[in-house]
Formats: sequence, structure tokens, C-alpha cells
Amino acid sequence: MLSAMNSGSGKTVFTCGLLAALKERGLSVQSFKCGPDYIDPMFHSQILGVPSRNLDLFLQGEAGVRQTLGRQTAELALIEGAMGFYDGVKGTDRASAWAVAKATDIPAVLVLRPKGSSLTLAAQVRGMQSFRTPSHIAGLLLNDCKPSLYAHLKPILERETGLPVIGYLPPMDEAVLDSRHLGLLTAGEIEDLTARFSAIAQQMEQTVDIDALLALAGEASEKECSSVLPPARCKIAVAQDEAFCFRYQDNLDLLRENGAELVFFSPLRGPCLPQGADGLYLPGGYPELYARQLSENVSMRESVRRAVAAELPTVAECGGFLYLQETLEDKQGKIWPMAGALPGAGYRTNHLQRFGYKTLTAEQNSLLLQVGESVPVHEFHYWDSTVPGTVLSETMYAGFPHLHFGGALPLAERFVTGAVRWRREHG
Repeated sequence: MLSAMNSGSGKTVFTCGLLAALKERGLSVQSFKCGPDYIDPMFHSQILGVPSRNLDLFLQGEAGVRQTLGRQTAELALIEGAMGFYDGVKGTDRASAWAVAKATDIPAVLVLRPKGSSLTLAAQVRGMQSFRTPSHIAGLLLNDCKPSLYAHLKPILERETGLPVIGYLPPMDEAVLDSRHLGLLTAGEIEDLTARFSAIAQQMEQTVDIDALLALAGEASEKECSSVLPPARCKIAVAQDEAFCFRYQDNLDLLRENGAELVFFSPLRGPCLPQGADGLYLPGGYPELYARQLSENVSMRESVRRAVAAELPTVAECGGFLYLQETLEDKQGKIWPMAGALPGAGYRTNHLQRFGYKTLTAEQNSLLLQVGESVPVHEFHYWDSTVPGTVLSETMYAGFPHLHFGGALPLAERFVTGAVRWRREHG
């Protein structure tokens, strides 16, 4: 695991550079991201050409995290931490990167940005080592560090902490990644992404002891083979384009494992929902950035509105939920018609709304939850709605909270069951 003392230390740059370097060496690598983040796994996937997965103790529980990690079959699993190493739920270490390292017995290497300190940096690392026992911290990397500073710091840090300083990245233009209101720009929006991380990988081959990093990795304590997919029993249409790109790879995998054929479509460019769809999955993303294009695709909006009105089993999270409503305000303040399948208007705010982990409890039976059941969720959005929703439906889950299907409740199985029932009744 690559982690850090705080956000902004360069975890994503180091992780992606290392992924590119290992790929260029011909190693098979599977990447993971601690926590609920959607954007960093897009960078991983763009570099490796295979899906990256999340490890989230709050959403999945320890069993779910171990299951996700245990399914990987590559030579190396590389995990990017979230925020600071010990930062978890509500000022605790719950669901932190350290908690993931503890639950999976994985060594962590801290990425440090050392500007402005010398011996004090060693004191900070010593504090990190002793804050929890065992700390699982096994090494250090320095980011945005000039060669002369690295030569000065390396012996100090190794002497004072007992940890190996495994290398550094100097200041590089390629390592500067632009951001927007929900974090970094997505991987598909950054020009020359492959070339950028190829340059970082080449630099790492010169200034990072990659062999020493690989030597820190041990054998996984648990291993399970991926199951053979069953025959498809239904077809679920999954929105996937620039406006709808926030979904967990495990959600797709679990839908397939429960008998769903996934058919991807673009609400931005497609003419209508895929023919013969028995279910609809509208994940989150950035519909507010593409409100005009979504609105101008009238045939798609009408297709979605009719399908939801006909009670097609539907899961719509955050951005997908906003798309189902009557109107959506864009970044410039203009109002655009949306699908109109649900009441409400999506509008811009100036700060995060209901940010963080939550727990939903069902007051009635619905598509995904039975009465009295609770499910962990995550919210992260600047846009809000005049009708954010208060109840669940027998044929729909629609709301701002994001779901992970890899937790304790069989959410994927229930979604597929609803789609199979739809196929039987309408086929």
C-alpha cells in the first residue's frame, strides 16, 4: 500500500507512476483504492487497461474487503490509500487506510512531501509509527523532492525512524494534475495521460528502488478464485459516459455473478435505452457539466422516462438520480429539462452536501432493502435537489447516497431478481 500523512502528498502520482513502471517491466498488477473514491481508480484503470477496485471497510466490512482483495490473480496487488494514513470515519481510524492494512496484513509505504522540514519530518514519521501498533509502515518515499534534498534527508530519516527510504520523485510538470469541485479531473479528460505517467515511470526507474518496493510485498494470506459466471437471466442497461462514470467495479462484477448481462449505453449520445433491457443502472458522475447535451438528447430522456413510469427496475445514484428529475441547473446557472421520471429540480450549491458515510434504514420493503434493514452508503455532491427523496420503492432505488453491492446485504442479487421478474412479466 502507498499511503501518506495527508491528502496532497502525491499518492495518486506515485501509485500511477509505479503501476506504469511495473507494467512496462512486464509484471501483472491489480490496483485498488482505499475508501469510496471513484476518480483515482479511473487513473489506475487507464494505465493498466484492467479495472481497479475499491477496498472500503465501511461499505463492505472486513469480509467484503478480503473477498475483493482475495479475488485478484495478478503477481502484485498495489493499493492506494485515502487521505491521511489514519484518517477514518468521524475523527477515528475506522475504515482508514491503516485499518485496511491491519485487516489484510499489508505493508504500507508512506509518500512524503518534505519541503520546509528536515529532522522534524523524522519526528512526524516516528509519531506515525507509534500512533497505532502495529503501524504496518514499512518504508518511505519522497515526492516533489530535489536530488540534493533527498541526499540530505535519506540518512536522517533512516537513522531516526529505522525505515528504508526507497526513493524519490523530483519536481515534474507531468506530476501536476488539475482538479475540479469533486476532486481531480477524470482520467479521460487529461490530455496525454499515458505519456505523462510513462515519463514518471521512467523517472522512477532512475530514482526509486522498485525492486526494494517489490521485496516488501508478501504472499496474500487468503486467496479465492473468481467464480465462473452463470448463464444470463436478464439484461441490465448501465449508463456509462463522461456524465455517468462513478460506479464500483465490484457492483458490475456482482451483477454479472448473479446472472445479469450488462449492456452499456450513453445517455449523452445514445438514441434510447438498449432494446430488451430488464433493468436500468444510472450511476453517479457529472451530469451538471453535461446538462445541455443530456437535455438536448430528447429521445433518450423520453425513453428513460417511459421505462421508469412502466416500473422498470431501476437503481439511480447521485448524478443518475439528478438525471431522473424534472430539471437540472448547470455550472453557469442555466436550467435544463431532464428525464422527468421523478419530481424535483437539481440545483447548484457552493459547498458539499451531506458529505461522508451514512447509514440508510428501510421503513418499508423495496427493490433492494427489506423493512428494518440498514445499509452503509456514501454521499459526495455539490448539487442538491428540491425533492431529495424520503422513501424507497418496490421497483426503484433513487437518491444521492452511493451503494456498494459488496457488503453484507445481497443488493446485486435483489436487483437481478427484480430484473428477472420484469423479464418474466413483460417478455
